[in-house]
Amino acid sequence: MLNNPVWAALDGPQACFAEAAGDAARYHPDIAPFGALRDNADPAAWRDLATITDVAVLVGRAIAPQAGWQTEQVLPGVQMIGQSMTGVEDPDAVALTEADVPEMLDLVARAQPGPFRKRTVDMGRHLGIRDNNGRLVAMAGERFRMPGWTEVSAVCTDPEFRGQGLGARLTLAVAAGILARGELPFLHVLQDNENAIRLYERLGFEHSGEVVFTSFRKP
Repeated sequence: MLNNPVWAALDGPQACFAEAAGDAARYHPDIAPFGALRDNADPAAWRDLATITDVAVLVGRAIAPQAGWQTEQVLPGVQMIGQSMTGVEDPDAVALTEADVPEMLDLVARAQPGPFRKRTVDMGRHLGIRDNNGRLVAMAGERFRMPGWTEVSAVCTDPEFRGQGLGARLTLAVAAGILARGELPFLHVLQDNENAIRLYERLGFEHSGEVVFTSFRKP
């Protein structure tokens, strides 16, 4: 499942968020830009994908497009798993809900953690930390969820508040909730984000393998 996490999520616990056709699926565009194929090497699955979208971001090991599709962007990343880590709840973390989405989107615009849309919050538990004025300055949450595993994602901190360990605290708090359900946390980080990789290693995450985020378009 970790080799094809989006398919495992959309064909499993997050099927309620899927637009699917045959051996292809994608999240509703308001939720996330990611799509998936049961088998990335199957031309029929690519034809199924073309019936539901003409653009998608696929996640997994190296992915070569089939006829009719073009590669637009390839972002190398690292997958990390928390099989032996311990999560820590944070007393300052507050649950974020649909009512907080405008603030969450504003924080995403400042911190640039990666794709986050107006219904991304529906994918799982999200936690945030506010400053003394009540402004949301850091957050983290759950994204891909598949049997036995849930991804930690959207870890970001306002640039003015970086260096205070807020991202680490929220990562551990989100992981604590995942572990409490009897699941294991995992995450993805861009390969060139060495500072984040070192942070996640200190928190107890271990390297699982390389992964690529590849954007495809069908003209």
